[in-house]
Amino acid sequence: MTHAPLGSILTALITPFDSEMRLNESAFVSMFHHVVRHGSDGIVACGTTGEAATLSNEEHLRVIELACAERPVGATVVASTGSNNTAQACAMTERATDLGADAILSVTPYYNRPNRRGLVQHFTEISRATDKPIILYNIPTRTGTDMPNDLLAELATIERIDYVKQANNANLAPVEGIGLYAGNDDVLARTLDLGGCGGILVASHIMGEQLRRMVDEPDRRADIDASLKPLYQALTVTTNPIPIKAALNLLGYPAGPPRLPLVAADERETEVIRQALIECGLLA
Repeated sequence: MTHAPLGSILTALITPFDSEMRLNESAFVSMFHHVVRHGSDGIVACGTTGEAATLSNEEHLRVIELACAERPVGATVVASTGSNNTAQACAMTERATDLGADAILSVTPYYNRPNRRGLVQHFTEISRATDKPIILYNIPTRTGTDMPNDLLAELATIERIDYVKQANNANLAPVEGIGLYAGNDDVLARTLDLGGCGGILVASHIMGEQLRRMVDEPDRRADIDASLKPLYQALTVTTNPIPIKAALNLLGYPAGPPRLPLVAADERETEVIRQALIECGLLA
């Protein structure tokens, strides 16, 4: 497995909200400490699972500030600062760097769908806004743009672009010059088998020890992975992070609801999630 100085198990942490839909700072800090106690090396703050799309800039930076200030000893903080506005992405990257983030996660620009030359220039500008490692985030189901592996190899020649979070399972393969993180829980085992760094994961909120064992016990990796498939499936019953917030609320953690336009899991979705938690031994 490729050496992963940022860690092998990174949780894409939720952003908890209270009943008034305000940032629940104490719940965020508690969840950060919880996932590190249960197998994670660190977190990604304000990613897809963290509902960055509905955070104000002030909230976004406050979450990163909290993560950096309240981190458990030795835990990694990756700040997600991507945007489809290059100037905005650079400004948020600069601020996150100043706040103490260990690395930057930067998503492919969404909606405006830049061509290849635009992508190279976009990420080149972001690389100039920080002195920290950058993890590219390829998730065409949300952005409308895929970064093929030959483009990733080209981007890897840009200083500080060191990793990719690969959320297009069809592209999952080693790429010269760039460390590979699984972007979907269900391909962590494959990523590790390919020599990748690890995963940026959602199920690690609640099954972190098992995912950690997939790193530490390669001989048992396939069996552990198979045992978690019901949970992987349940956590995709509707749009992320609706299912993981529902799961955490069922388990007694104050995740709160998602912000509109996302809505809380309905009765059918909640029952699918409940049954998966029972099958995994998390609920009686």
